[in-house]
Amino acid sequence: MSARPRTTTRKKPTQARSQQTVDALLGATARVLKKDGYDRMSTNKVALAAGVSIGSLYQYFPSKEALVATLMERHVDEMDALFAQEAVRVADMPLAQAVRAIVLRTIEAHQIDPVLHRVFEQVPRIGRLQKFDEVQERARVLVFLYLSASKEKLRPKSLEVAADLVASTIEMVSHGAVLRHPERLRDGVLVDETVDLILRYLKA
Repeated sequence: MSARPRTTTRKKPTQARSQQTVDALLGATARVLKKDGYDRMSTNKVALAAGVSIGSLYQYFPSKEALVATLMERHVDEMDALFAQEAVRVADMPLAQAVRAIVLRTIEAHQIDPVLHRVFEQVPRIGRLQKFDEVQERARVLVFLYLSASKEKLRPKSLEVAADLVASTIEMVSHGAVLRHPERLRDGVLVDETVDLILRYLKA
């Protein structure tokens, strides 16, 4: 049985020059991933695209998995920041307004480099590479917190199940629209129909 590839970094940059090297490597990783996909990506391709020696790459990243994991964490952090802002904003909104806000924010999160988002789905979920799955959990927690504050007005008996269903529905719709049908986002019909679907499920 082969050993699991290492997904942690060797060291963190401590100076501006080393940070520039890491940023160049991560930018190159994104370009190579989007051009060649995860399976055909290699550390040699990344080093060449970044204009960095392979030795310099290995000072910071022991494997392509470590490169992708670090890039993925940056991507997820951007998405998380949007959900954190929305958690505060929707707390006191009426149900219909809150659902619409969460749908729109989830779509916005999926519009952060959608091509890269699609490639991340090809990545095996090992070590730090599992972080991509945490995006869905952030959305579920946001929905659960809102529903918990409004439970007297809602039909579902289990708020945990309801949060899972609502978050999964929004994720599926947002993901599909951004990656496969972006034209559906411009006229607002998809958002309206998604909000209506969720409200019909939640309302008493």
